[in-house]
Amino acid sequence: MISTVATAEKPAVAVLNVDGMMCAGCVQTVETQLLQCDGVAVATVNLVTKAAAVQYKAGVVAPEQLAEVLTEAGFPSELRQGENLGHWAKQQQEEQQGQSWRLAIALTLLIFSIIGHLNHIGTPENRFVIPVLNTLWFHFALATLTLTVPARSILQDGWIGIRRIRPNMNTLVSIGALSAYLASVVALAFPQLGWECFFDEPVMLLSFILLGRTLEERARFRATAALRSLIALQPNNARLIAGAGQTVDVPISQIQVGDLLQVLPGDKIPVDGQIETGQTSVDESMVTGESLLVTKQPGDQVIGGTLNQSGLITVQVQRTGAESTLAQMIQLVESAQTRKAPIQGLADILSGYFTYGILTLALFTFLFWYGAGLTIWPEAAQAALHSHHGHMGHMGHQMVDTSRFLVSLKLAIAVVVIACPCALGLATPMAILVGSGIGAQRGLLVRGGDVLEQLHQLDTIIFDKTGTLTTGTPWVTDCISYDPTLNENDLLQLAASVEQGTRHPLAAAILTAAAQRQLPLHDVIDSVTQPGLGVMATWQDNTVYLGNETWLAKANIFTDIAQPDITTLAPQGKTLVYVAVEEHLVGVIAVADRPRSEAKTVIQQLQNKNLTVQLLSGDRPDAVNHIALELAIPAAKGQMTPADKVQAIEKLQQAGHHVGFVGDGINDAPALAQADVAIAMHSGTEIAMETADIVLMRDQLTDVLAALDLGRSTFNKIRQNLAWAFGYNLVCIPLAAGALLPKFGIALSPGFAGGFMAFSSIGVVLNSLLLRWQLRERT
Repeated sequence: MISTVATAEKPAVAVLNVDGMMCAGCVQTVETQLLQCDGVAVATVNLVTKAAAVQYKAGVVAPEQLAEVLTEAGFPSELRQGENLGHWAKQQQEEQQGQSWRLAIALTLLIFSIIGHLNHIGTPENRFVIPVLNTLWFHFALATLTLTVPARSILQDGWIGIRRIRPNMNTLVSIGALSAYLASVVALAFPQLGWECFFDEPVMLLSFILLGRTLEERARFRATAALRSLIALQPNNARLIAGAGQTVDVPISQIQVGDLLQVLPGDKIPVDGQIETGQTSVDESMVTGESLLVTKQPGDQVIGGTLNQSGLITVQVQRTGAESTLAQMIQLVESAQTRKAPIQGLADILSGYFTYGILTLALFTFLFWYGAGLTIWPEAAQAALHSHHGHMGHMGHQMVDTSRFLVSLKLAIAVVVIACPCALGLATPMAILVGSGIGAQRGLLVRGGDVLEQLHQLDTIIFDKTGTLTTGTPWVTDCISYDPTLNENDLLQLAASVEQGTRHPLAAAILTAAAQRQLPLHDVIDSVTQPGLGVMATWQDNTVYLGNETWLAKANIFTDIAQPDITTLAPQGKTLVYVAVEEHLVGVIAVADRPRSEAKTVIQQLQNKNLTVQLLSGDRPDAVNHIALELAIPAAKGQMTPADKVQAIEKLQQAGHHVGFVGDGINDAPALAQADVAIAMHSGTEIAMETADIVLMRDQLTDVLAALDLGRSTFNKIRQNLAWAFGYNLVCIPLAAGALLPKFGIALSPGFAGGFMAFSSIGVVLNSLLLRWQLRERT
């Protein structure tokens, strides 16, 4: 993948690997830092993939400078190198190796903190007590060890956020943990104050955070399985054919265009190329999603990363490195996971102010309960302490006074740690990560989250005809003989014999039809081709003419006998090839491009989804109308220039419609660019695929339905995640602030508040992973 691409017309693009991001607030900070740099036009940051895609003006700023800016801002960054495909996915795989230890540490700390809480439950006579673990000095040592070793990075990052006046989620956690720890240290050092020591609270808080992040990373790792499987398709070595037929194993990076490679049965095809010798069957399911084996013979194209199943073949290299199909797929998937859906915009705006708002709310909570709350509801102090720290007996006025600061502090800490900007930041990118990965596995290359959202909004689908709704290849549909001595096969055999030396799509159709019927070809001589008219040759001392009506008119051959058939076949969009021997017309062969086998079913299912379907084509109106009638498309227009197609799409958009366009040719590129969502067939031209928002790798129209289903399912999952993230904060923050304390006596300790916060993020991740199961159920 090329990490920087510069052209005269377009800004350069760089992808940076960015570490240190913990929540949506961090994402907002990184984007702000990048956009403040001169020469940066667009910056999009993804929390899940830890990547920043930047469009910048080459010559004004270099991507290495942007990486330095982020590093100085507390987010260590580096330019993603072109040869390192799927960098972050590989990095995640390496990070998994230390997760077992992190999980064990988090669980151990959580167990100790729970035991600490159990030591406070009940009356002194019936408490669950482990003598060694019931000493304040043990809990002091455990809390100190937790803060200085496993949670050290959290505290360091939180301090950096405070120092740079850019508080993040780690800042909130650090403030909560250190506040509880320092208050307990004061209580331990000055017992005459009558404060309670709660060293187990910061331990529980941090253990929940560490446990939650470890489980979250594991879930994220599962979500990247699709991209890692694409990366794994790339072989490390290739068998290069040297002189005298000798083969040498060389690293894939040393292969160049034009090299000849030998591929044995059972080997992966190293790079994109063309088969020079040999025949085989190739499993392309890893790249295209097509489960059936594809037969390949000399002249056929093969894709790097696919599996050679049966035969020994020689392949001439055509594309390597970043130009290969596999590399472009990986680049598209990574790009899709970096781009944002517009629905994430509100969450990003709120996340930028979230931390400041929570700190303000925590301060207000402390001041309220310390100043007025516990005066109005003195019993709330006993309820707050009793809810998680056992039976305190009858609390007199003195006890309430000494506990006022403690209760107010614990409620303020609970507010700080229960708030979760992380869930807001993960809501969209996690769903896009899973959705785009599933799409890649199924042969759908989606360029970004914004595309998935646009798919959800489409109400009109416009198709091109040739190569999209049709196969793009002419086929013989009718053979009509006017000579009683020639039957249908005789006529086709004669026409194919005359055409065997020509290079024309109609000739190819006639030769293919003859081969399918296993008709041997006659020997002909003196073959002469007249471009745009036809061909003539000598067969058994007779001159045979094959071509259009003008060609026969030049030879003074009349076609009146075929007029009834012309009247019938021409309106169907069929091209007529006239066959004459000497001065007599002996038959007509009709050739047409036929619809794809799945086209009618796809159109019907789109209409069942309440989508309006139209057909716009540059082909003849009669051919377009015939295809539209056959496929039950109510609106169709022929002889449409590329500009006409663009105007038709603009008109629909101005009327409030969201338009998707499906095409494959060079002439479709302007319409693809104009449409809200551009879908290109993989068999189409490169410019069509470059313009497209979605590329159908399997080259099947049914994948248009699959793409719509993927877009709608992913968008629904994003909405669910955002609803959960907003709903969680709206409910849990007032709960942590003590909203239910006066009437119901319900309060959350800082430790349990941290647990809620940690598992709110896990909920977003797991809900996104459910997308795999939901889409699997529909297939």
